[in-house]
Formats: sequence, structure tokens, C-alpha cells
Amino acid sequence: MLGVLCTSLLLVGMDLTVLHVAVPTLTAHLRPSQSQLLWIVDTYSLTVAALLVSCGTIGDRVGRKRMLAGGFAVFGLASAAATACSTAVALIAVRAGLGIGAAMIMSATVSIIRTVFPDDRERATAIGLWTASHSVGAAIGPLVGGLLLQRFPWGSVFAVNVPVVAVALVLTLRLVPESRDPAPRRWDAAGAALSVAGLGGTVFALKRFGEHSGADTVSVAAILAGVALLGCFVLRQRRTANPLLDLSLFADRRFTMATVCVLGGFGCYTALLFLLSQRFQLIDGDSPVRAGLAMLPIAAANAAGAITAPALAARWSGRWVISGGLALFALALAVPGGVVSLAVAGIGSGLVMTLGADAIMSAARPEQAGEAAGIQETAFELGAGLGVVVLGTVLTLSYHPDQPAGPARDQAFETGYTAAVGTAAVLLALLAALSATLLRPPRRASTSPT
Repeated sequence: MLGVLCTSLLLVGMDLTVLHVAVPTLTAHLRPSQSQLLWIVDTYSLTVAALLVSCGTIGDRVGRKRMLAGGFAVFGLASAAATACSTAVALIAVRAGLGIGAAMIMSATVSIIRTVFPDDRERATAIGLWTASHSVGAAIGPLVGGLLLQRFPWGSVFAVNVPVVAVALVLTLRLVPESRDPAPRRWDAAGAALSVAGLGGTVFALKRFGEHSGADTVSVAAILAGVALLGCFVLRQRRTANPLLDLSLFADRRFTMATVCVLGGFGCYTALLFLLSQRFQLIDGDSPVRAGLAMLPIAAANAAGAITAPALAARWSGRWVISGGLALFALALAVPGGVVSLAVAGIGSGLVMTLGADAIMSAARPEQAGEAAGIQETAFELGAGLGVVVLGTVLTLSYHPDQPAGPARDQAFETGYTAAVGTAAVLLALLAALSATLLRPPRRASTSPT
């Protein structure tokens, strides 16, 4: 059963990045605008982030096995539909459908693991394997996409999901036990609508800003509306008796800082994979397979950083390892050096993702573990989406894919790429400095007499 759950997260993680190497091929066939291209890439992760907590709450009521099976069905149908898309708008809509299925899968799997593995040690091991499956999927996505594109059309990056999902659905129905929350919380539908609309408006404004190389009336109105809706969402969560998110968790500065580190670290990592896949193909002239292979060093180093993170934290404390990982990641982006820089970036990001996720869970009280896990998963997916939005927008300020091929286009891409990775380096360096201070455990009150 754990194998089924881990396979599902492997697919969810792979779909975060499998499309990256297909972007040049997809652009040639669908001719999307630069804004549409960014929507195609990150609608998936933004949809997952927006719906994770809601799907978890609904799954507690209707049954987690039923939610998982439904997620597989939606994911498989959306994958099949993606292969037939002939316009950019249609592909964006289908990618949103994939995100809905992925949110259903992710929210159900973590709840099922907690139910099936009551022993603390076994549960910790199971969650570790489950989390690693997601990271491995994101890491191998570009290589899988490149191998498929070598022999098949761009739609093959979605078609590969269908047989895997079909087998997983059958095994889920046979192996996974049904479970429900005996006292489920009421689903805050209005809160969910506010969060989705607010996030959508803000992202739309950022993308339009990049496509038009500056602010216009529509982008300003969209970002003001998005921020206002997100503000209303926060106010509602603080006042309602059944909030989607327990915002009291953010009163702990360690929890807040760890969440921001995960969001920023994974966002920069995912966006870097997107930027590198474009550079290797558009500037260096690599095939999709060679582009995928060229990104293996960062993927392997990321896995190595994740594996060694607990041992390093035991020796120097998680706070310093997280801060050091962010600093390493920033240094690798600020001082490019080929394979070495990619390896350093991978190690740094692996340290941050592993220990940042652990810090989120450690800062929460045991009775808040479910809410903390939902926020942790949302931070990863929201980071992946916003990373591509922000850094992709920085790239588009100087580069547009419809520019004629030649030195001028290469120079425009190089300028945009340098600005994007420079922005990421500054953000990571800032997070490194803040985490060194804000992740410090609170001082214990002295018990000695005065």
C-alpha cells in the first residue's frame, strides 16, 4: 500500500517539472504568448496549492480512500485530455484539471499514512519515503520528458501518466482501507473561494506585468483585487469557527520562518530547473534528452543534501544547516560555475527542503500536526508555482520566445536569465540571514532564585 502511495507522489512531483524540457517544442506547436506559456507551466502547482487544504477537509468527511481513488481518476482523465489539446488555452485548463487531481491525491495520501501507521517510528519512516518520492519525481521530470520527446510528440509527457494511474487506481481499490474523521470539520467553502480568487488575481497581475514589460491598468487592478481578497481570506480564517487554515500556528516565529524558507527554497529550485531547461535548449542547442541529462547533477546533489541533512542537523543544529543551505544555494546562483555550481545549488536546496519541512512539523504542537502538514505541503506547491511566476516574469521583461532566432534573441535571453537568477540569489541570501536569527529556539525561563 505504501508503494502505491509513494508512486502517486512520484507522479505528482514529476508533473511539476516534466513539461520544462517540452516548452520549446510545445511553443512551436501551440504558439502561446509569454503569459500563456507561464500559465501552462505553473497552473498545475498553483492549483494544487490552492486546493490541498480544502481537499483534505472534504476527504475527512467523504472518506480518504474515496478521495484518493477520485484523485487518480481525475488525474488520469486530465492526462489523457492533455494529449489532444490544440490550443494554449485548452492546455492551461487541462493543467488545472491535473492540479485538482494532484491535490486530491496528496491530501488523501498523508491522511491515509497517519491512519495505517499508528506507530510513531513507522509513521515517520513512511512519511519520509512519501516525501522523498515527491522530490525524486520533481528531480527526474526533465529527464523523463526529454526521453519521451526524443521519440514521441510533446503530448507523450502526459500520456505516460495514464497507464500508471490506471494500475494505481486498481491497487488503491484493493489495498487501501477506508477511513474518515469521526468528527470532521465543516468545509469553509467561502474561505476556499476567497483564497483561490485572491491567489489567481495576484498571479495574473504578475504575469501580465512581465508580458507587457510594465504595469498597466488591468494589472494594477488585478493585483489590488487579489491582495484585497487574500486579506479578506485571512480575516475570515481568524473569525470563523471552522477555518481552512489554523493561522494561530503562524504566531510562532519559528513556524513562520520555516514555512517561508520552504516556500522560497523550493520555489527557487523549481524555477531554476525551468530556466535551465530553456537555456540548455534555446541557447546551447541541446536536445530535450541532453537538457534533461544536463540537469541530473542538481537533482543528484539535491537528493544527497536531503539524505545528509539529518546528520548535519544533529551536529550543528537545524537552524544553522538551514541557513547554510540557503547561503550555499545563493552563492551557487551568484557565482555560476557549470556543473560545480549546479551541484552546490542542489545540495543547498536539499538541506533546506528536508530540514525546513521538519522545522515546520517540530514547531507545531502534536494536536496541530494535521494542520501543520497541510501548510507544509501547501508551502512546497505554492513555492513551485510562485517561483516560476516571479522568476519567469523577470525573464520575460527582456526575452520573448517569438523573437527571431539569432544573436539578438540569445542576448535577450542571457540578460533575462542573469536577472532572474540574480533575483533568486538575493532572495535566498536574505532568507539565510533571517533564518539564522528567527529559527533560534525560544530561551527557557531561568528557575534559579534571584
